[in-house]
Amino acid sequence: MNISIVMTGVGIIALAGIVVKNGILLVEFTDMLRSQGMPLREAIILAGRTRLNPVILTATAATLGLIPLAIGLNIDFYELFNSGQPNFFIGGESVTFWGPLAWTIIFGLVFATLITLVVVPVMYLITESLKVRLKGEPEVPADQEEIEAATPPILANV
Repeated sequence: MNISIVMTGVGIIALAGIVVKNGILLVEFTDMLRSQGMPLREAIILAGRTRLNPVILTATAATLGLIPLAIGLNIDFYELFNSGQPNFFIGGESVTFWGPLAWTIIFGLVFATLITLVVVPVMYLITESLKVRLKGEPEVPADQEEIEAATPPILANV
């Protein structure tokens, strides 16, 4: 029982790394678009649309990759190489050790991906709108020199 608590904790730490990376990439791309002179709402929408595919692919790949670990899928490689019979079986001792880690990451990642794609842009919009209201001055559009400095070469011709 104690080892499952430890492995669940390790799963939460691994999950936090993936989720934070996705959120940082989304906010960073939004900041880059805003520094090019794009208005706040349009930058959030374009960043969400652009980063949707990588966020979903990361979550899907991690989730599908952890399912064999979570259900305890085992392959007898010794018999596979000797006789050509892999002898698949599910369960066993490995699932009691690795199962809590895998299930923590799987369910946490599915939930956190939805949160990342909805809550992060909404919170960004709220905080940036509050900054503008508290300062009492409208957002100043960037001049051409700032836009060129903030535009990466890959987006220069778009």
